[in-house]
Amino acid sequence: MNEHEARARFQELREEDGPVSTAELDAIWAALATIRPEEILGEWRGGEFRTGHPLDGMLDEAGWYGKTFSSVHDAKPLMCRNEAGELYSNLELGQGEASLWTVEFRGEATATMVYDGRPVFDHFKQVDATTLMGIMNAKGVPAEGPFYYFFLERAPQTPHGSPRAEEVS
Repeated sequence: MNEHEARARFQELREEDGPVSTAELDAIWAALATIRPEEILGEWRGGEFRTGHPLDGMLDEAGWYGKTFSSVHDAKPLMCRNEAGELYSNLELGQGEASLWTVEFRGEATATMVYDGRPVFDHFKQVDATTLMGIMNAKGVPAEGPFYYFFLERAPQTPHGSPRAEEVS
């Protein structure tokens, strides 16, 4: 699969309502370009691929909105919405926040979010200028997985740099 085919298939799978094959996601991942931590700074809205992973649906239940990378040393992995629709960093669920590093995963060095309070890594590859594919990896997970697959899309910004109100509600 080439990068163009991977991007097209990624978009199709993103819109799937049912289960998605991890083998297909892995083939897409292999075809995508790596990215540097500095290139992903900003606010991102997130979603998941339903693969049968134990985390499937859990972030939605927590009100997960996405991630915010203010700097390489200030990453908020679990931006959630409260009852009023306001965004906040869920420190309890994430057991802290995170930072961005370049880490080798599957033989490639790419932007990776390292959680402060958990032995968890979120590896990222670039789908296009506004979309990232992510694979969550953790201590104790074998090289073949199971992994949690997700995506991030740059959040639309207001002139003040925060997500638009309709993105929060």
